[in-house]
Amino acid sequence: MNKNTPLNTGKHPDLKIEVAIIGAGTSGLYTAYRLVTDKKYKASEVQIFDMNSKLGGRLESVIMPGMNFWGELGGMRYLTSQQIVTTLIEGYPLTEKDPTKRKPVLQDKMTPVPFPMGDSSKLLMYLRKERFKQDAWNVAQADGKKLPTRYYLNDEDFGFSSDQLFNKIIYDVLMADPWVKKKYKSKIIKGDTIYDYSFELTSRDWDDIKPKLVYNFPKSPYNKRKVNDLGFWNLIKDQVSQEGYEFLANAGGYYSNTINWNSAEAFPYMVGDFSAGTIYKTIEEGYDSIAYAIANSYMEHEGATIWSENKLLTFTKEHSSKKTHKYELTFLNLKTNSEWRVYANSLVLAMPRKSLELLDQNNFFFDINENSVLNKNIRSVIMEPAFKILMGFKYPWWKELGIDSGHSITDLPMRQCYYFGTDPKTDNSMLLGSYGDMETETFWKALSDDKVLFEVKSAKSASLKELHELNDVQATKLMVGELMNQLRELHGDKVTIPDPYVTYFKDWTDDPFGAGYHAWKAGYSVKNVMPYMRKPVVSEQIHICGEAYSDQQGWVEGAFCEAEKMLQQHFGLKRPKWLSPKYYLGW
Repeated sequence: MNKNTPLNTGKHPDLKIEVAIIGAGTSGLYTAYRLVTDKKYKASEVQIFDMNSKLGGRLESVIMPGMNFWGELGGMRYLTSQQIVTTLIEGYPLTEKDPTKRKPVLQDKMTPVPFPMGDSSKLLMYLRKERFKQDAWNVAQADGKKLPTRYYLNDEDFGFSSDQLFNKIIYDVLMADPWVKKKYKSKIIKGDTIYDYSFELTSRDWDDIKPKLVYNFPKSPYNKRKVNDLGFWNLIKDQVSQEGYEFLANAGGYYSNTINWNSAEAFPYMVGDFSAGTIYKTIEEGYDSIAYAIANSYMEHEGATIWSENKLLTFTKEHSSKKTHKYELTFLNLKTNSEWRVYANSLVLAMPRKSLELLDQNNFFFDINENSVLNKNIRSVIMEPAFKILMGFKYPWWKELGIDSGHSITDLPMRQCYYFGTDPKTDNSMLLGSYGDMETETFWKALSDDKVLFEVKSAKSASLKELHELNDVQATKLMVGELMNQLRELHGDKVTIPDPYVTYFKDWTDDPFGAGYHAWKAGYSVKNVMPYMRKPVVSEQIHICGEAYSDQQGWVEGAFCEAEKMLQQHFGLKRPKWLSPKYYLGW
């Protein structure tokens, strides 16, 4: 796997091209790769620009000193139901009869491996200062009991795990709508016990349901309102009380799942991506390999260039070359702090919301007086803060508790920790020490802004010289001290937790990303906003794509699907032969 993709940090004043792609994340790279490999344009006519010094956007895989495996600071896994990302990594089946025989799509070899979620009978849940195993609800239910917790749940919700209670809420709301019940009853299934719900709804089914679903609960203030117009927090509280909401927000592991985002969008997300039993995979060479593999396939073509450390400032239609090229783009070359211009006939802004907002908002495209609809739709998504801290330990102390992988969950500000792995030669081990999101962000921000950084320590096969090369990415000393206190509280006194020898801190709220991932706001017609963003102004060849305005927010697949639909609808590309004609790309 080659991650040494050549990046051009220079400039080419008055460069004239057909398509300028802004953003070298997965949607931007995929757009360039498809346009060139489908021979819509020569590679010299399709150029990629990015202000960062690396590829992949919010994917970032790192190897820490003393360990011979990858840790993930950004996106870290995929679902095998996500067909574009799966096929680009694993290849496509040569025949339907034998799906194991696959032909590679990209030249670089990537090794798909399971992303283990661990043994729930060993993994911990620590809520309201009470510690138990993650399968404690199921164990109690198998004995005909209900697990008592320190949450004062409604009688009809008592004994449910967080996954089960999410499913119960979604089942009750779906089945309260007579139209949904009549059309989809066979796919919305209540099992043999009060805890057992399953959903066999396809993405097409959900897209049929989401804009129409009505909230039918006569005693509720939200009665007869579209579920699309309701915040998820509002709906959860209405269904299971504020205390039930606190339980779901805490035990579910992610505050981002229970914020007041669009309830209709939350439903398929919760029963598909975060329900029990979901199978995840990752890439042995690091999850950002998918970005580099796509970039390398684009770079194989003569004239292909990725202009890194070049920041787009603005673009205009009023310029001297408008007879041959529609737009003039002004870039700032960060190495020389000098401006230069590029001329193009199409722009693809493969950027999240914050990056769009950092562009010149007074130009003809973004000017709120000229285009208030675009301005409103850019704000249709919530920017969800997220940061991660990787920690290197001299041995896998969690194995003393019988834990080998997966994640433990708590209501402490650290929220989750993932047990990433151990180097078999050195015994050095990696833990994702915090998965901060949403309301915990301000807790950690006060510590991450401190000036005194964590001091690295030597470890087996990790010299101080090598470790000091990571000084710029260390978490602060205060943050690590606080995190160690929380790790020890979460895991209890049955294990002694040593201090780490190295850390690696990433805050995705920093510019230009502004967020780790995004969520649709309540009240927006997602069915209309998604296609709108792919070409916001009919008379302009300007397109916006990426994870932020997709229906798989937080996933690489969302970025790919939006790019693919944009390419088919607005650039005239045909569906690639490696992508099943049956695979639904969404609105």
